Amino acid sequence: MAVNSVSQGAAVVVILIGAVVLLVVMAMVCWVLMFPDAFDRVQAQLGRWFGRVGQAASGAGRRVSQRTDRLQGGVREELGAAQGALRRHWPVLAAAVLLLSIPPLVILITRQNVVLDEFQGDDLSASGSMVAQLLRGERLTPPPPPPPEVFTTEEIRRTRPEIVTADRKWGQIDPDLQQRVLAIYEVMRRQYGYEMVLVEGYRSPERQAELMSGGKATRAGAWQSCHQYGLGVDSAPIRDGKLQWDMGDPWTKRAYFLYGELAEQAGLEWGGNWRSIKDYVHVEMSQRCRAARAAKKAELAGG
Repeated sequence: MAVNSVSQGAAVVVILIGAVVLLVVMAMVCWVLMFPDAFDRVQAQLGRWFGRVGQAASGAGRRVSQRTDRLQGGVREELGAAQGALRRHWPVLAAAVLLLSIPPLVILITRQNVVLDEFQGDDLSASGSMVAQLLRGERLTPPPPPPPEVFTTEEIRRTRPEIVTADRKWGQIDPDLQQRVLAIYEVMRRQYGYEMVLVEGYRSPERQAELMSGGKATRAGAWQSCHQYGLGVDSAPIRDGKLQWDMGDPWTKRAYFLYGELAEQAGLEWGGNWRSIKDYVHVEMSQRCRAARAAKKAELAGG
């Protein structure tokens, strides 16, 4: 996601560099252990080379040339010996490189998933996203509501009449969910320039049953929706004083998908990810909602 793309890219680069360095070091150690004689010869040759370089600084050009020739001959000799060793022991070396490459690859793949995945779940301290930063800060307050006529236009009465009578009181929403949704609104406004509006929060079981009987707004019956427990809300972007629903409009589609990404960062479930029905306006605290539904079911069964 754009909020954290820079830090994620830097982390991947560091991991790749670390994996390559580890592989090279382990390969060198393996070579030294397998060919100690060759290592000793190279070490001795390097020692002689450095000594000759020091002497060459004060020597004549002719002596430098002679020593360079001897050095080249020694290097050629060592290279020939190394090539012979590689030809004789290449299966062992290939197996060693393969085995040595497995740990860094495993570390890279595992660590990459940890770094690149956006924040999921309830541990907000695990995320560096703007949503989490807002939630770790001071308590957010609901924005002023838009004019009432925003929810009573002729288009809404014709296409989404259930919105006209929806409850939009922030105080009816679970305080934890309220803060997460307000943080999403802030990021949508600051980072992307979208103004979001609360369309519906709490929904009574009677209203839920009525909406289900209409067959358009929901498939969940009374006490089956997270709205009944204050653990689900519906939101929509607003533009030019009108709520936007058309997913065929690029501006609106981008708004809803950003809303969904930020909801996932805040540990919420987004209705746009559902398979059976796409509810792009909806987010909920799914785990707590399931627990609340189970408790209500047991209560109703006991009664």
